[in-house]
Amino acid sequence: MKGMPRWILLATLLGDASCHDLEHSRRIDDPAVTGRTIALQVCSNCHGVGGVSVSPIFPKLAGQQKEYLVNQLMDFRAHRRSDPNAKRYMWGFTHLSDAQIEQLATYFSSRPPPEGDAGDPLLVANGKVIFMSGLPDKGVPACSACHGAHGEGVGEFPRLAGQYADYLVKQLVVFQHAEQRPRGDVMNVICVKLTEQEMHSVAAFLEASAAAQ
Repeated sequence: MKGMPRWILLATLLGDASCHDLEHSRRIDDPAVTGRTIALQVCSNCHGVGGVSVSPIFPKLAGQQKEYLVNQLMDFRAHRRSDPNAKRYMWGFTHLSDAQIEQLATYFSSRPPPEGDAGDPLLVANGKVIFMSGLPDKGVPACSACHGAHGEGVGEFPRLAGQYADYLVKQLVVFQHAEQRPRGDVMNVICVKLTEQEMHSVAAFLEASAAAQ
């Protein structure tokens, strides 16, 4: 390496070192890199180190149901989720192994769930009614029937409590297009009956909620 500028030599040595240090590697196409490492080195850029993102573009993953996370990561890997943000941010994760997906889901599901963030009192009050009782006149069941009394989620049904209201509204709109969410048939039947105001109300209630641990 004689004659090589010192800064290039240093960068080369550091690059070689990172490739051999799997705990600090961004090589998600390497099956030897653990899901926890991918979470800390890659996923944290959008979703936060502890799974609490700082932008409503990206969902909070902390305390999310493990089964739900596994299902969604598999759908991203197979390009089955086709909404615009899924394509833009998640379709590149085609190299994740089943083991890495399992480890990623374990990591984020074990993080402390996000705290609630108070919103507009009237929206929150109206949203609570929809979440707890549904809209019987429109054939909309209570959200709590699947997502838990506190929005904590159950198995394949995600935790919603503490999630960004803006993100929730965008997903409710996505569910109106069933082909974009392959596991969204149940939600499609519900969401096509909701007005924009009703979506914003239930989302505001959920963002303000603190789910049971």
